[in-house]
Amino acid sequence: MAALGSPSQLEGYRLAGAALYPAAGAADVRAVWAGLPDTVCVVLLTPDAAAQLGIQLTDPASPLTVVLPS
Repeated sequence: MAALGSPSQLEGYRLAGAALYPAAGAADVRAVWAGLPDTVCVVLLTPDAAAQLGIQLTDPASPLTVVLPS
């Protein structure tokens, strides 16, 4: 499980066992998403990160995603 997005919103998810992938801005979010390990099956996304990924989240080969509440 991974958590991707704004660093200030991710910290608590480390305690749940998520690997944190902090990213600020569209370019960072897309770069981190593209570089996620193949072993990641679930990605928790901050609302901003989800908005930056848009259509990429609908790819059937992508990991399962959950958008965190704002």
